[in-house]
Amino acid sequence: MSWLETYLPNVWQIPDEFIEATKETLYMTFWTALWAGFFGIILGVVLVVTRPRGILQQRLVYEFLDKTINIIRSIPFIILLALLALVTRFLVGTTIGAKAALVPLVVGVVPFFARQIEIALLEVDPGVVEAAEAMGTSPLGIIFRVYLIEGLPGIVRVSALTIINVIGLTTMAGAVGAGGLGNLAISRGYNRFQTDITIVATLLILILVFISQFISNQIVKKISH
Repeated sequence: MSWLETYLPNVWQIPDEFIEATKETLYMTFWTALWAGFFGIILGVVLVVTRPRGILQQRLVYEFLDKTINIIRSIPFIILLALLALVTRFLVGTTIGAKAALVPLVVGVVPFFARQIEIALLEVDPGVVEAAEAMGTSPLGIIFRVYLIEGLPGIVRVSALTIINVIGLTTMAGAVGAGGLGNLAISRGYNRFQTDITIVATLLILILVFISQFISNQIVKKISH
């Protein structure tokens, strides 16, 4: 292992920190994806069914949600971290660490995922929806039996895109002390001029991205046949 000491001298000295940082990144990614996925799917469905000519058309509801999502999505994540500092402190008692990062991460990801879900569900053949309505299927039945079933491949694809986005946001959250690989790359790699730490942290982040993309591709292949 002498080549590690030669080419990655700083990484060689802190393997435990890399393990811990990877765990923190996975922790933030998992819980953000879980909560943002839950709320994002609900919002995405509401956007589809309440939009003009939707099965539960409600113009005011749609316009309110549409504009709110656009506004939140327009706020840079680093600013969102600062704006939600008081809310984060109230909910978790601190603004530092992986747990604290979950609040702005979920708030930042939900609008993005909801919009992606809306796009995925709008790809469902309108003829199938009309046929279900003609057969007397209830709106709830159309949502679960038509939109969510027929739109499943699209939902998986946008979910993979969202998880990749979440991984990227965790690195940005790391820049303000949220922990994870992003924090390690900035605090140890960039600030202390230990380039090998920054490179290895970046490679680990890329590996996580590739793994999530590979898994989603396999799932899409299975459910598309």
